[in-house]
Amino acid sequence: MRHKFSTLRQLDVLRQARRHMGRLIWIIPVSLGLVLLTSARGGLFEITKQLEIFNTLFKELSLNYVDETSPAQLIDKAITGLLEGLDPYTVFWTEQEVSDARISKESNFASLGAGFKQFDGEWLVVDIDQNSPADVAGLRVGDRLHSINGVALSEDLDQLSQLVAGSAEKKVSLEYVRDNQVVQIALSPEKKSETPVLSARLLAYNVGYIALKEFSPTIYKDTKKALFELKSSGASALILDLRNNPGGLLTEAVNLVSLFVPKGTLVTYTQSVVAQYNNSYATTQLPADLEMPLVVLINARSASASEIVSGALQDLDRAVVIGGRSFGKGLVQRPKPLSYGTQLKVTISRYYTPSGRCIQALDYWQRDAEGEPIRTEPDQYNAFKTAAGRTVYDGGGILPDKVFESSSDHTLLSSLLKSRIILDYSTEFMKTHSFTRLDEFEFSAKDFDDFLVFVAGHPEAIKTVSEGAFSEFALAAEKEGLAPYVNKELESMSKSLLKAKIDLLKAKKGAVQTLLVESLLPRYFYRSGLYDYKTQNDPEILAGIAILQNPEAYSNILKP
Repeated sequence: MRHKFSTLRQLDVLRQARRHMGRLIWIIPVSLGLVLLTSARGGLFEITKQLEIFNTLFKELSLNYVDETSPAQLIDKAITGLLEGLDPYTVFWTEQEVSDARISKESNFASLGAGFKQFDGEWLVVDIDQNSPADVAGLRVGDRLHSINGVALSEDLDQLSQLVAGSAEKKVSLEYVRDNQVVQIALSPEKKSETPVLSARLLAYNVGYIALKEFSPTIYKDTKKALFELKSSGASALILDLRNNPGGLLTEAVNLVSLFVPKGTLVTYTQSVVAQYNNSYATTQLPADLEMPLVVLINARSASASEIVSGALQDLDRAVVIGGRSFGKGLVQRPKPLSYGTQLKVTISRYYTPSGRCIQALDYWQRDAEGEPIRTEPDQYNAFKTAAGRTVYDGGGILPDKVFESSSDHTLLSSLLKSRIILDYSTEFMKTHSFTRLDEFEFSAKDFDDFLVFVAGHPEAIKTVSEGAFSEFALAAEKEGLAPYVNKELESMSKSLLKAKIDLLKAKKGAVQTLLVESLLPRYFYRSGLYDYKTQNDPEILAGIAILQNPEAYSNILKP
């Protein structure tokens, strides 16, 4: 029998995956298609029946298919089919992926003082910490990584982490490309813990300011320390900046809220079809300050734990929330170990704010004609009441009390952030703009127009959904021999799409310019320079200061 052990092993993995999913949703791939089965009470017979059908199908396919088949590849496709109709956070990890993730978590990757991101199969430097090993060695934002310790890089970030982790106490040899020149440097990783506090400083009118990067294990401790230092320096009000914060640990989100509310206050709760996953999370720490006026800043890239914090403080009328509607990631995952070292990360429940609002924005069970999950429309939002009786609404994510367009979401802005166009433009900008002092920095109207010209010269850089559909149509027309008949129309439409993209960038000038400035400033003056500039010029921060220095305006926002 061909592949007997491998086949049995893969079947066991699949059985374990289904067993650990309990009585949630079952998707059984049949002939690589999907049959949706919702398990009802006492539906174990139906589950067993469908598993047996799949097992016998898999066996017959493996033994009788005309070409040699790989049991592992067949099961991988089956598992992909099993999960693809669910949310993107429910994923299956192979034994190797579990191992890679463990190595990445334990690596000293961050100790190089550099951040990397993949664009179009290349790894680019996107962040440099001042005076870090990467900074001292001459690595700069925009450099393209070529190899680490003599190993050429693939598209896999785990490989990047493993190569650095494998260096242990030794130096890391790194090759990068800048201006078509390959440069080799050696870096000595530092042993120092990272702090999630990006900036903590005293602003005008005795307003304290704390910006947080992510909800790591030290966020409560580090934020509490920063808060007390600001209070000792005279801070009588606080701006908590959670913009671009993707979230992290739930326990740390609850602890962070505990700094400002009485012990025992409900922060969030979860609901699931499995009773054991229904939990409530209340503060267990003593507060640091119950009276200090508080403003929380969020935007479309504030997610998960950031939304728990901002939603709780809004529902409890403890803070004024400013910015744009948050991302809306309100699904809770839990890892489930499977056989042979594999693992399933499965969504088990949803987060809710104290008033009862569901944080999750997208409904993955309701999809449009293109198969995309449905977002709740404003006319379908439900009203809820805060502790003081103010009306707030659900609809996914947290809607601020004071909304700014520059922090709000738009499909084009999301596409812009996923591309490398801002990074590449910033590299070109620096070649013709030299600033030695922060007060010299300027991004003019002409510079913005130059950016639009740059985008027009790289039309493929920002990939929108509409352009993707257009490209698919053009490819289908070519395959079917229709291209000669529609080429002129396709060319005209392509130009129209590009013009529409440029016009939309113009219409969103404030938000786009913010992204450009936030990309440029750290390259000239590091992160500290960015926050020096933001705390003097950022419209949301300035609005927060204005509200906090006006007790009547602050109080009126929090009144029913």
